[in-house]
Amino acid sequence: MLIQNISGVRGLVGTHLTPRKARRYAEAVHSLQPNGVIIVGRDSRPSGHEIVMGIVDKLIQLGRDVIDCGIVPTPTIQFLVGKTDSAGGIIVTASHNPIEWNGLKFVREDGIFLYPKECEELFSFVDDHLKKEPSQANGMYWKDKNSIQKHIIHTVSLNCININRIRRRKFKVVIDAVNGAGAVALPAMLEALGCDVVPLNCEPSGEFTRGTEPLPENLTDLCQSVITNSADVGFAVDPDADRLAVVSEKGVPLGEEYTLVLAGEGYMKKMGTSETFVVNLSTSMALEKTAEKYKCRVERTPVGEINVVEKMIELKAKFGGEGNGGVIL
Repeated sequence: MLIQNISGVRGLVGTHLTPRKARRYAEAVHSLQPNGVIIVGRDSRPSGHEIVMGIVDKLIQLGRDVIDCGIVPTPTIQFLVGKTDSAGGIIVTASHNPIEWNGLKFVREDGIFLYPKECEELFSFVDDHLKKEPSQANGMYWKDKNSIQKHIIHTVSLNCININRIRRRKFKVVIDAVNGAGAVALPAMLEALGCDVVPLNCEPSGEFTRGTEPLPENLTDLCQSVITNSADVGFAVDPDADRLAVVSEKGVPLGEEYTLVLAGEGYMKKMGTSETFVVNLSTSMALEKTAEKYKCRVERTPVGEINVVEKMIELKAKFGGEGNGGVIL
């Protein structure tokens, strides 16, 4: 059975999710999103290429222009859609699920995931077997080989990042990308920040050599590498690089729930203003202590990134995230 929820769709490749099924979702995206370019990308699962090609082929048949970014982190597609005049995005990933799985995430024209009601409309289009007639003229297709560099340039220029101080410190960092979508992007970003990078599982092969979630029990190699290399810190992500866990200089995994707490602390130290933090109900209560320290308040939402983002927009909050290692600015 194909799982459909506010996080997108996921299922076993070849059984529940096939290129043909993916084409139906592409048709639904074309029908429901405004006119314009659709940006696509994927994680490193071997099954992803064929699924992406099915999506691209259908969109082009329908007259849509498509930009294919290849293997990139999920946040990179969100960034590119949000910073351009694109009509939306489709990300082929099953996130932390095993390699036998794949899935689709859908991005609105403003770079955020579909709202729950929009998900329902998209799923209904597919389930009701609605169809769109092919366009008389095919859409155009481009490959964007610089999407990661664009995202890195934007990220290191954020006001909340003290790039000069980081570069002066010359941190030694071990990064475990689980051979996923962050395998190229994360070492490159750390190097742009002047870090001495020790790569671990940083080939975008889709061969997940550890458990896909960045949980303590899956990070024994990273912990050992931090100690062996006398590194300052270790970072681990999931296959589509939208969840991050931290390992201390002593080789101790801190747990994903502290990623947001540490990021919040760093954000407030740099920005120095009272803010509203928006987080979900699974986020550690330790964030409240950090917020209180800086005279900030915390608003909580149901689990699901879109729920956090929706509340951030409502409150005009600049910082938020989820307790599973995701930070949202």
